[in-house]
Amino acid sequence: MSLRIASWNINSIRARPHLIEQLVADHDIDILCLQETKCEDNSFPRAAMESMGFRHFNLAGQRMHHGVAILSKQPLEPVHRFDWQANGEARHIAVRLPSGVVLHNVYVPAGGDVPDRALNPKFGQKLDFLARMTDWSGALSEPSIILGDFNIAPHPEDVWNHKALLDVVSHTPIEVEALSRLQDSHGWVDLGRRFVPRPEKLFTWWSYRASDWTESNRGRRLDHIWASPAVAGTARSLNTVVPARGWERPSDHVPLIAEFAL
Repeated sequence: MSLRIASWNINSIRARPHLIEQLVADHDIDILCLQETKCEDNSFPRAAMESMGFRHFNLAGQRMHHGVAILSKQPLEPVHRFDWQANGEARHIAVRLPSGVVLHNVYVPAGGDVPDRALNPKFGQKLDFLARMTDWSGALSEPSIILGDFNIAPHPEDVWNHKALLDVVSHTPIEVEALSRLQDSHGWVDLGRRFVPRPEKLFTWWSYRASDWTESNRGRRLDHIWASPAVAGTARSLNTVVPARGWERPSDHVPLIAEFAL
């Protein structure tokens, strides 16, 4: 059985349902994982999503900020909602697929602008979030997929200019090391780099500040889909939908679509 799972930081679901409509029109998707939905559960646009074929919803919403959601064309079993931020923010939700694999949707904090926890508490919160994830991951025994906006571009080829961004939050050595520890804790397979090996450039985010994102192409790979070793072998493809950055009123992130033989 083929299963297509998409991940997208939508940057406000109520402002951008048209993007979901276009994604679904262009791609056959079974499960859609969203980050930064920016709405409470009772305000989620269920009717619009149902009209696109999604009948089942697992939501962890929050007014104005954060929020994650899993939309599916088939019933899924709710599993966990971890508070890795340790302050009640809606940044994680998980479900069990019919195959038994657990799907985790996560939105890692951006971490502010200054890469110093003494000067910038948000940066410390991001590192602590990753540390809690790593503790959880190290004890994980069930086959899983974890995806979402990790807000870290780990490799030099994951940013437009490695040297220029070494002191910029999302690509600093301390963040890259923290993400590496998380990956190693469970042997997670980075499907983005499995299907697009280094040294090829690969980006999923382009700033709104760029007057022409295509011409400058100053991107970063902040969005990821990882799989447990036992699940990674079932992955058949991963598509980064770069054209979505140019759609009407776009998110600054683009969707990823992974296909699994589950």
